[in-house]
Amino acid sequence: MAWLDIRSLLTFSAIFRVILILYGEWQDAHMEVRYTDVDYIVFSDASSLVASGYSPYQRTTYRYSPLLAFLLLPNHFIHHSWGKFLFSSADILVGYFIYYILKLQKVPENLCNYSVMAWLLNPFTFTIGTRGNCEPVVSAMLLWIIVCLMKGNVLQSAFWYGLVVHFRIYPIIYSIPIILVLDPNFFPSGQKPVLRNWSTFQKERPEDRNGLFTPLNFLKSLFTWNRMMFGLVSGLVFLVCTGLFYCLYGWEFLHEALLYHLTRTDPRHNFSIYFYHIYLHYGNDISVVEKLVSFLPQFFVQLVLIFSFARDLPFCLFVQTVSFVAFNKVITAQYFVWFFCLLPLILPWSKMKLKWGGLSCILLWIGAQTHWLLWGYLLEFKGKNVFLQLWAAGLLFLAANIFILVMIICQHNCSSVFKALENTDPKHITKLE
Repeated sequence: MAWLDIRSLLTFSAIFRVILILYGEWQDAHMEVRYTDVDYIVFSDASSLVASGYSPYQRTTYRYSPLLAFLLLPNHFIHHSWGKFLFSSADILVGYFIYYILKLQKVPENLCNYSVMAWLLNPFTFTIGTRGNCEPVVSAMLLWIIVCLMKGNVLQSAFWYGLVVHFRIYPIIYSIPIILVLDPNFFPSGQKPVLRNWSTFQKERPEDRNGLFTPLNFLKSLFTWNRMMFGLVSGLVFLVCTGLFYCLYGWEFLHEALLYHLTRTDPRHNFSIYFYHIYLHYGNDISVVEKLVSFLPQFFVQLVLIFSFARDLPFCLFVQTVSFVAFNKVITAQYFVWFFCLLPLILPWSKMKLKWGGLSCILLWIGAQTHWLLWGYLLEFKGKNVFLQLWAAGLLFLAANIFILVMIICQHNCSSVFKALENTDPKHITKLE
């Protein structure tokens, strides 16, 4: 279709988001149910405290890096919706980065644009930024890290990785696959990595698609220049940011922004299968053993996925994120954005068609979530004693996520993002440089 190009998609998406922000202003002023996310009010209040010279953590429930409060300082001398425009701009930037990553892999134009639409026209994504949630900023940084790695800019990717882990702790789960993919067979010393093209991939035999990555190869070449520099630079950036804000705001910063997320319990708005256990024990001390047991399924699933798919980095990050969210102790709707930004990157390599497989997965996921929301509504708005039913709905939601994840894995054409050195023509490398 002639109208379907990246400029039109980005322009339409930007205009649409501006309209949603303006509509949100009207709804907040005239309707009982506010459009603006309650988190945005928390961010804005914390930013107001920073502007007045106080700690952002004087605002209860602010549990983010002070960087977020600093980013929203213009809320108080430009307009209170500054943050919404900032987050929506990051949302648009994610769409462009998706397009750019796919074009680096020589994915056909139409397929690139359809993949971008999976992000830009997704109701979950275009509402989260316009309602004032900061997740699009994190998504943009993560995709930029992938861009840097694909272009061979290891130090730059390390800088942004250290920053994003400080900003939002959950991307720490991506450290192992990134270290694994910095294999000397993919990142030869003094040379840029060579990407596997989508068109070439279609003609390759399945046994030629996976490169040379094995756990044994990883152990043999663990301490390479790229791996050590990535670890040192990202660790240094994280420690500098954390140390700086520790000097400014002390232990309160460490607890609220970092440590809290390791022990967080949420008896409300929680899709997790641990919801009922958390509710029954809320306010009581939970033993270390119980905390450890709740992390074990998450930990083992992560390891299996990492060592199975690390060579296909975007796919590995996607399945990691879906499983991490599905098995987490706390699941809220904003967490879904964590894997929605990665989904478009794997679509061109999937054998699953929208009709019927893709549509079935979409309907199953929405249906399981709607079923949970029905019981959640009866509990929180009607005061009905439906705790067991809500817990059962959480189990069903987990089962739906696992089933869909297995379907996606089975239908995915797994392929290394980078060509291994042994499979790369040296003349071609020289030409690329």
